[in-house]
Amino acid sequence: MSKKKKNNENENTENTLLARADEFLPTSIHLLPIAARPFFPGQAVPLLVDEEFWNDTIAAVAETPHKMIGLVLSDADMSEESKPDDLRSIGTVGRIHRAESVDGSLQVLVECIKRFNIVRLLTSEAPFMAEVEYLKEHKGQANEDVKSYALAIINTIKELLPLNPLYAEELRMFLDRFGPDDPEHLADFAASLTASEPRELQEILETRSLLPRMKKVMNLLHKELQLAKTQHRIRESVEKRMDKNQREFFLREQLKSIQSELGIEKDDRTAELDTFRERIESLQLTEQASKRLDEEMNKLSILEVGSPEYALTRNYIDWITLLPWGKESADHLDLDLARKTLDKDHYGLDEVKERIIEFLAVGIMKGEINGSIILLVGPPGVGKTSIGKSIAEALGRSFYRLSVGGIRDEAEIKGHRRTYIGAMPGKFIQAMKEVETSNPVIMLDEIDKIGASYQGDPASALLEVLDPEQNSDFLDHYLDLRFDLSKALFICTANQLDTIPGPLLDRMETIPLSGYIAEEKLQIARKYLVPRQLKRAGIKRNQLKIGTPALRAIIDGYARDAGVRRLEKQIGKIVRKAAVKILGKAKTPITVNRENIETWLGSKFFTDERKLQGIGIVTGLAWTSMGGATLSIEAVHTHSFNRGLKLTGQLGDVMQESAEIAYGYIVSHAHEYPIEEDFFSNAFIHLHVPAGATPKDGPSAGITMATALLSLALGKKPARNIAMTGELTLTGQVFPVGGIREKVIAARRSGIRELILPIDNQGDYEEIPEHIRKGIKVHFAENYTDVAAILFPMRKKHH
Repeated sequence: MSKKKKNNENENTENTLLARADEFLPTSIHLLPIAARPFFPGQAVPLLVDEEFWNDTIAAVAETPHKMIGLVLSDADMSEESKPDDLRSIGTVGRIHRAESVDGSLQVLVECIKRFNIVRLLTSEAPFMAEVEYLKEHKGQANEDVKSYALAIINTIKELLPLNPLYAEELRMFLDRFGPDDPEHLADFAASLTASEPRELQEILETRSLLPRMKKVMNLLHKELQLAKTQHRIRESVEKRMDKNQREFFLREQLKSIQSELGIEKDDRTAELDTFRERIESLQLTEQASKRLDEEMNKLSILEVGSPEYALTRNYIDWITLLPWGKESADHLDLDLARKTLDKDHYGLDEVKERIIEFLAVGIMKGEINGSIILLVGPPGVGKTSIGKSIAEALGRSFYRLSVGGIRDEAEIKGHRRTYIGAMPGKFIQAMKEVETSNPVIMLDEIDKIGASYQGDPASALLEVLDPEQNSDFLDHYLDLRFDLSKALFICTANQLDTIPGPLLDRMETIPLSGYIAEEKLQIARKYLVPRQLKRAGIKRNQLKIGTPALRAIIDGYARDAGVRRLEKQIGKIVRKAAVKILGKAKTPITVNRENIETWLGSKFFTDERKLQGIGIVTGLAWTSMGGATLSIEAVHTHSFNRGLKLTGQLGDVMQESAEIAYGYIVSHAHEYPIEEDFFSNAFIHLHVPAGATPKDGPSAGITMATALLSLALGKKPARNIAMTGELTLTGQVFPVGGIREKVIAARRSGIRELILPIDNQGDYEEIPEHIRKGIKVHFAENYTDVAAILFPMRKKHH
């Protein structure tokens, strides 16, 4: 068969196929916006789209008899964000041959058939539908200009073939479907080969006349050819350099062999000295360090290699030359980036984030972030350590975490002297060696748990590290050299401030982190904890559903602590049990709801707090290292054989004094209330704070104890379900207390909506976020008479 005849047969077959396809091209089609680049007729396009967003569109196309979809370029950054105004008017219609779901995405294979023009949109949001008209293709005998351009396009493609093997595969697929004498599809094929901008490719798609389209394609091909030649030139240069390096490597190995044969091979000492000299060249040593290194290098050059002194000297030089003298990483001085990083990793904590942003802003204003030491204080599980990581990420700095909890040896901080066997530098010099920059973010975890022993006081040793006035000349005992730690940003964490020594605390900028309320925990669980646990277990979201009511039940019954660590453990427990069920071929999705939560987690850890109500029973508010807590106080009249006061509940010295002050105040002011005159004369009163196994101390229960005693003496229970906190004096003054935010959160968690607080704490209460204060009524008391008036109205005697 002649070549001409064969080409005619190909053309006839192709026209027949295209004509058959045209017969089934619908006038109304679904649209799929594409943000990356437009596609051309004749292409077989594998697309990867978001399953959740475009599943409805693909499913709708699958239900049509023609399986046609319109691919349209979108001006939006992402196809999912496309609006009607973002869609270009001309696109390519194609038939979907396959659509598969893979890890949350849809793999769609589309055979592109013909250009179309959108006449009007039938829907204003996804899934998009449009009424379209199809653009006529060039048919008939090509003129000389078209043939010339077709030949030029083919020659340019031939030039591209040796530069990139992928072009050959694309060309083979094109020739399997179309002939080289098909200028319409040749132009489209050539355009699809290029890595041009979407705007340039769309311009070609929209060019209806064949000759102008081929001219534009030719321009793009020339650009692609120049780019491919440049890349080829670079690749050849890199390969030559690699060949040169390989040649040098072999020559060096040969040189070593020759030197070994001639007995002039470098010994270990010379090789190590050369290594140290290479390192020193890249460092910006201080004058003191440079002088010390010269002395040690001279010593190393004359010592015997096998002597103990040689090993000690070598290790010492090794440590000095591995430290980042003068090496700093560039900071990302961008507040918007810092905000996004903090918001991405943490829900809520607005006050904390604002304090950190203010701290960073000051650093940006002066051009460097250093000098200040941040102390994050709060209950376990509220995100102190992860905030430190986020700060490092926002600044673009290396992050090093050091737990100082339980450190009892001062040498852990400042290093051992070199006279001791096995001497090493302290933790901070080790950190500098590991991070390889002099300005990392160093996190000191659990600084409130640092210890002391006969080996020294590590907390005092930290003073030099954390004092901005001193740490520029930090002296490590092992190095015995001054090293600059002032460029590092130190972030400390603690559960409470009481155990941190005053001089150390004075050098830090304290940022308190309070516990979370139930609604905040719910959002954290939904946005962070559940997805993280599912990812760790390799479980897909559509395999396990933990609904909002179930999360609320977990928070209320199993994780009432201030942080979210216990909450994440409970979610992890559910996820692990679900993994076992899934592997056991259980039907998915597995649903966890409020009704079946106990089958997953067992009996509740926290039952609804027993509402201790009655005469002599009052609810107080307490602060603990785990956050806030409610505290019931009970007073009973035991007998009348003799007068007295007995205290139980494992109370500390301060709390015992508060009880005695409350007793003294109520007894001395009993005449002001309708109390039997001889009640306290012969009443033996027992005051108890439940949960006797838990030690309790602090000055905040004064008015609570006084109210319990007054309620007992009056023989009346308090008027309302109310909680209170405040310190009481013998004259009845109500003094301020700490931990107001934690105490308000504890009251809210326990369902108490009415509080009594000292009037001097009004400012602290008003600083609490609005969503925590919402629905809570607060009375501010200046004197105990204010408290009594609220709880026992109209019961005071009038003189």
